[in-house]
Amino acid sequence: FIGLSNQNRKVKTLTLIYKGHLLMLLTALRYSHQLLKEIVNEGDHVIDATMGNGNDTLFLAELVGTTGQVYAFDIQEQALQNTRDKISDYSERTTLYLAGHETIEEKISADQPIKAAIFNLGYLPKSDKQIVTLPETTKQAMTAILKRLTIGGRMIIVIYYGHEGGEAEKNEVLHYCRALPQEKFSVLNYQFINQKNNPPILLCVEAISH
Repeated sequence: FIGLSNQNRKVKTLTLIYKGHLLMLLTALRYSHQLLKEIVNEGDHVIDATMGNGNDTLFLAELVGTTGQVYAFDIQEQALQNTRDKISDYSERTTLYLAGHETIEEKISADQPIKAAIFNLGYLPKSDKQIVTLPETTKQAMTAILKRLTIGGRMIIVIYYGHEGGEAEKNEVLHYCRALPQEKFSVLNYQFINQKNNPPILLCVEAISH
């Protein structure tokens, strides 16, 4: 029901129509999955940089099929266990790391093409709110992913920033993405700007050339 149409291969327009009716705008979560679903195919290798409760890991595992692979990272044992339980039917196509996403550079070969990656920045829901993602390690992970991202591949960052330290991480991630060269990357910023309580920001970085 939603798609990006390409007119003359230059102009992309967003369409939200179902049975002739205009739909409500998608939440950051649903839009992140739509952006991934549009490009991830059977056999692709992808990254869940913030495993959390395993929802994105499961979603990606379903997309990559039996010949693809999902690499998922988290520093919390609870996140690893929650995710392992959730993807039990897809264990052969998932590699779970009890490690921070800043270790992507050492865990994933430099010559391994990555089709997509997703971050949910902040803290693990229903867990210790003092354990949060950090701007420096987040930027390390983003740099490692962009080095491996295929042409047409996408890196999705959903920024939750209502917690202590969240505003600083948000600002640094936005600065990082704004500074990416437009000759190599297209960067989308998606957010509801009239909502209360720090509505999440979704960034989509798409690789357009080497």
